[in-house]
Amino acid sequence: MNRLLTEFNDTVGKEKGVLLNVTNMTNSAVIGSQLQEAQSGKPGALDLPDLFSAHPADAEALGVEKLVDWNDWFSAEEMAAYVPGFVQDGVIAGKQIVFPVSKSTQLLFLNGSQYARFAADTGAQLEKLDTWDGFFEMAAAYRQWSQGKPFCALDYPLRLAELNALEQGAGTLYKDNWYDLDNEAFHASWLEFARGLVRGDIIVSDLYSNTQVMTGETLAGLGSSAAILYYNDVVTYPDNTTEPTDLLLAALPHAANASTLLMPQAGVGLCAFKTTERKAEAAAVFLRWLTEQQRNLDFAAATGYMPVVNAAFDAIADYPFPQQSYQRLYDVYNQMRAEDTPLSEPAMVGYHARAKVLYDQLRQRRKQYPQRLADGEALDALAEETWQLLCADI
Repeated sequence: MNRLLTEFNDTVGKEKGVLLNVTNMTNSAVIGSQLQEAQSGKPGALDLPDLFSAHPADAEALGVEKLVDWNDWFSAEEMAAYVPGFVQDGVIAGKQIVFPVSKSTQLLFLNGSQYARFAADTGAQLEKLDTWDGFFEMAAAYRQWSQGKPFCALDYPLRLAELNALEQGAGTLYKDNWYDLDNEAFHASWLEFARGLVRGDIIVSDLYSNTQVMTGETLAGLGSSAAILYYNDVVTYPDNTTEPTDLLLAALPHAANASTLLMPQAGVGLCAFKTTERKAEAAAVFLRWLTEQQRNLDFAAATGYMPVVNAAFDAIADYPFPQQSYQRLYDVYNQMRAEDTPLSEPAMVGYHARAKVLYDQLRQRRKQYPQRLADGEALDALAEETWQLLCADI
């Protein structure tokens, strides 16, 4: 992005009298709170920027009326060039507040070298991973084959249980800034994942599942598709032996009888505070330049994100990826784009903080559950115990 900003300033920006100046670099997890502190004038806070990255929930918290509606600067014909689901993700109160730049989803990453041995011995087929039923069947088979090692580390189990429930017709899932705990479909979906956790077939990742795949703790990781940036070419096992990762990728599993296949989407977009007409126009000039077809494709291909422009997505099939793993990633992206409907993240106040508390509790108990199960406690009772953690008023 720094390279692109420099390129813009030296070319189109220079020609049109637009200069972009970076005032702060941070990550998407904290930018919302930093912007709110700046907006409230908190001592020591940074100055408010004209243009900034944000999740839709963070943008909404700043006040829709204080932010530029990009529909005032882009025609309906121009917006039609972007992937519809990605555009809709940035619409708040009927206004295009967040402009799509790049998007990620969730995928399965597998240690191909380890998987080849597992498949040779058991006859496992990657197609099994098309459904959650097949996923959990393979996870159980891998734990038995590996003599107790978990199959997969999950970064966002709540989101996965939610998607599984929605694909089975769960309806509205949210209530009072959390899940509707009376929703039976969501309860049943959660217990499906919880039983896998209790048996030791799956685990909640320590933070990001690529670490556990890269150290051989698990065969697979299920997390953000952008994690491909952090997968090494080799797996290093606890005894310091190494082997090629030969990274394999698979689309997110779906409910077996789903009528609509859902694809979670995540990622920040660009927003602008209302200051002057001139600055809003300048920001629109930059957005058009940044999301031009080839530039959007090159940016996405270098970072592992999905393009947001339809034509850029169409051109992926002919893109000369230097790494086979990236070619596999974009093959999966194209499959999901053709088959799945993008679904935005839950826009609930305090959601991520509450989810983190739950995940921390599950990590603390992850080694206890298989032992308690072996000691004679009932599988369903232990799974229900995790549901009570989810229900706790945090």
